[in-house]
Amino acid sequence: MDLKKLAAEHIYSKLADQLTFEEVLGLVEIPKITEHGDIAFPCFTFAKTMKKAPVVIASELAPTLAGDIFDNVQAVGPYVNFFFKKTYLANEVVHKVLTEKSHFGDLKIGNGRNITIDWSSPNIAKPFSLGHLRSTVIGNSIALIANKCDYKAIKINHLGDWGTQFGKLIVAYKKWGSEEAIKENPIPELLKLYVEFHEQAEQDDDLNQQGRDWFKRLENGDVEATRLWSWFREESLKSFNKIYDLLGMSAEYNQGESFYNDKLSEITDILDNSGLLEFDNGAQVVRLDEYNLPLALIRKSDGASLYITRDLATAIYRKQNFNFAKSIYAVGNEQTLHFNQLKGVLRKLGFDWAEEMIHTPFGLVKQNGKKLSTRKGKIVLLEEVLNESIKLAEKAIFEKNPNLDNKDEVAKQVGVGAVIFHDLKGDRMNEIDFNLENMLKFEGETGPYIQYTNARTNSILRKANFVETNDVITLDDQWSFEVVKSIADFPRIVERALEKYEPSVISRYLIDLSQSFNSYYGHVRILEEDAGLQSRLSLLKATSIVLTEGLRLLGIQAPKEM
Repeated sequence: MDLKKLAAEHIYSKLADQLTFEEVLGLVEIPKITEHGDIAFPCFTFAKTMKKAPVVIASELAPTLAGDIFDNVQAVGPYVNFFFKKTYLANEVVHKVLTEKSHFGDLKIGNGRNITIDWSSPNIAKPFSLGHLRSTVIGNSIALIANKCDYKAIKINHLGDWGTQFGKLIVAYKKWGSEEAIKENPIPELLKLYVEFHEQAEQDDDLNQQGRDWFKRLENGDVEATRLWSWFREESLKSFNKIYDLLGMSAEYNQGESFYNDKLSEITDILDNSGLLEFDNGAQVVRLDEYNLPLALIRKSDGASLYITRDLATAIYRKQNFNFAKSIYAVGNEQTLHFNQLKGVLRKLGFDWAEEMIHTPFGLVKQNGKKLSTRKGKIVLLEEVLNESIKLAEKAIFEKNPNLDNKDEVAKQVGVGAVIFHDLKGDRMNEIDFNLENMLKFEGETGPYIQYTNARTNSILRKANFVETNDVITLDDQWSFEVVKSIADFPRIVERALEKYEPSVISRYLIDLSQSFNSYYGHVRILEEDAGLQSRLSLLKATSIVLTEGLRLLGIQAPKEM
């Protein structure tokens, strides 16, 4: 139940001869201060046509806008402030949530259309580092939000499994590698070779040329290059799947850059036939002057492909095979220029659907204020982070509830959830500094705080042997009303998160709802045996439903005991 829409419908019924519904809805506000009402309607718009001061207009309009769903409608300065009838709203909202359960907040926006999401995309032959967490959890949450809004989200793990770096890795392996060592400890050994190559290449630039030559052999199907590359890829996928299992996430498709290798000549032909390809110092380029962008390098002078060549093939393949309504790229902010160039080339080819390709950038993960770098060996392994978080969560849970039966399962839910929530709680464009101890606190703006709030509601419901009924909800106190208003806002929050492709909209909402509930819990004797007991318990059940669903949209589980 969207309170803004509910109020706008009422106001429009009174002012239909002066404003459209969309105009009314656009004017309606939710005041930040409770004393200013639940809804505020500014009257500045009428000043010109009515030739009166907004303060006067508000005082004249207020009596005409009263209604059965409001306790009070009053003019305050240039605003008409509306106070909902608490018992009416509580009854409507709580019963709606109890009826719809996890489907509360579902929206019919996508009409079943496809959204493809470029998701996770770690690089093979390297550890799954903390740096790849952001693409994974942001892309996963956007997919879940899109599904709730009636899109069919298709996550595609666009693995970094192609490019010059694999030529360099082959060089490093042939010079310094050991087959036995890699078989025994694949990813750490491959990382060691990768770091060794870049250290040696700083002294011997010829190594870089050798790397380019080996990648060209790989592109041309050389047997030895292909054998080594396939081996590196297979070992990496085994490692990655352990991480995805811990996170409880997966993709519908694992289609890395290599998947599009046999489609690259088609891209070059399309560009050539359209007259867009030009030669620049032996390389093939497309000029993007009309978009104020640097030229797009399509093929190097040695004929090797680049990221943009492969991404052009990717975009066209996805449109042809998935007919996406939107194509989301959850990729770091540093790739913004690349995606602008990609869309620019597609526009010049006449593909109007390029406008539905949306880059959802995000800031870096840092540790102690410093950027992580695989090339220099400065990495934090995500598997180690998750396991350490689970271990710390288990310790904290044991201190709070030593008799908990399924503490291992709950520790995993809390430990993993803490890491995910920390990543998603702020605007995705913000850089995040990694601090495991802070993110595992059971108070403050953390995942465990929200999970614990949900567990608290369930504990009370179990103690009371709660059974749902159709009894009228009679809540009329201000503490419960703040919870009711927050719950009612959930569908609007979901819609806003989709519009912005911003999981933090959900995260901030869950923090606010948890704080409202804990204020209610601190001021109201919930289990007191009186006529209002069933209503209070029903509110707790509705709160738990929304907290659980909100956490699910972030990719986080909601244990019922902690």
